[in-house]
Amino acid sequence: QVQLVESGGGLVQAGGSLRLSCAASGIVGGIDAMAWYRQAPGKQRELVARITTGGSTNYVDSVKGRFTISIDNAKKTVYLQMNSLKPEDTAVYYCNAWRTITVEGAGIDYWGEGTLVTVSS
Repeated sequence: QVQLVESGGGLVQAGGSLRLSCAASGIVGGIDAMAWYRQAPGKQRELVARITTGGSTNYVDSVKGRFTISIDNAKKTVYLQMNSLKPEDTAVYYCNAWRTITVEGAGIDYWGEGTLVTVSS
């Protein structure tokens, strides 16, 4: 049974910090990358940050310099350190794990249930 268990969301004032965690289990064949997405009310889900098991990262422009994604491969856990939070960061944050299954790059996405981050002004 695949599980991605997120933790660390909550309410914080603008300028504050939060750290999200997501532990993956039950993914047969391993994980090639993990990521955080977010979805604000009335908006589409967007990629916030992604990290491969090799350590390569990418971020959406709006969080560069404020958020840091990291991974513990042994624990199959991804973290998102969020600093200098802004009200526009308010959203449900979803953990994602990716497993590549073909040499052409096709793969499988796994998703957590989401954790709410609310930033008050």
